[in-house]
Amino acid sequence: MIVPRRVALRSLFALAVTAFTGGALGRVASRPESGGTHDPHAFDEMYRGRRLLGFSGPGGEPTVLVDGRPLHLMRCADGGYVTPIDHYESCPTPLAATRAAVDELGTARLSPLAGAHGVPTDPTGGSPRGVHA
Repeated sequence: MIVPRRVALRSLFALAVTAFTGGALGRVASRPESGGTHDPHAFDEMYRGRRLLGFSGPGGEPTVLVDGRPLHLMRCADGGYVTPIDHYESCPTPLAATRAAVDELGTARLSPLAGAHGVPTDPTGGSPRGVHA
C-alpha cells in the first residue's frame, strides 16, 4: 500500500506538534510554582506597626523597604544578612534582618540614608545607625 504524500506530511506534523507540546508542558509542570514567578526574597507584612516589604532587586539581591524607605542589607560570610541599624548580629534571612532593624529602631523613624551603603552619618542630626529622634 502506498501512502499519499499529504497523509505522510500530516502525520509528521501531528507527531512534531505532540512532541513539542509534551516537552513544553513537562517544563511548565516541573517548575516550583506554576503560573507565576517565585521570588525567594518576597515578603509584605506588618511588624510592630511598620510595613515591611521585601523583593528581589537587580541581580537577584534582596531589596527591603520599611514604611516605604529603603533599608540596606549586607550579605555576611556565613550566608546571613545584616543592616546598618544592627550590623552586629547576622540574621538568616532578609526578613529576619529587617525585623531586627525594626526592633532596634523602636518608635524612631528610619533615616532616608539608611538605604545608602557607606554613608557614615545623617546630616539632619540622626545617628550613624539610621535612627531619627
